Amino acid sequence: MKDKTIDYIFRTTWLAINKMYNEEAAKFETSMATGFALLSIDPEHGTASTSLGPKMGMEATSLSRTLKSMQEKGLIERRPNPEDGRGVIIHLTEFGREKRAYSREKVLTFNEAIRKNVPPEKLDHFYEVSDIINNMISNKKIYNQKEHISK
Repeated sequence: MKDKTIDYIFRTTWLAINKMYNEEAAKFETSMATGFALLSIDPEHGTASTSLGPKMGMEATSLSRTLKSMQEKGLIERRPNPEDGRGVIIHLTEFGREKRAYSREKVLTFNEAIRKNVPPEKLDHFYEVSDIINNMISNKKIYNQKEHISK
């Protein structure tokens, strides 16, 4: 693996995880995106629709499609935001809570399996390296934005 680029390793690993979660979700006629959304919605108080996208790292159009599908399946309901009449709070239905519990179980199983097979110090290094990469990207430390502006 050392001859592969860092982004290649991240991408192929993420694609494998994505495929694994989608295969599990398909058994229950759902998707990884739906499971992730269920886990991102506060089960007690709901979550403002405007904060879900950034929380999940999802574009608005993809999130809208996912939420529409979830509402059609009876997993969520949209309620007006009592503090801001223009906004909407996404709440889980009872069925959504059941699916959320299933999604949570799958994520915990994955994490437990990784922790059983990767020594804690290596996992700590993985978290540390991932954090450094995310910070470098967030702070535009890899590509100078001015370099990429067309003249």
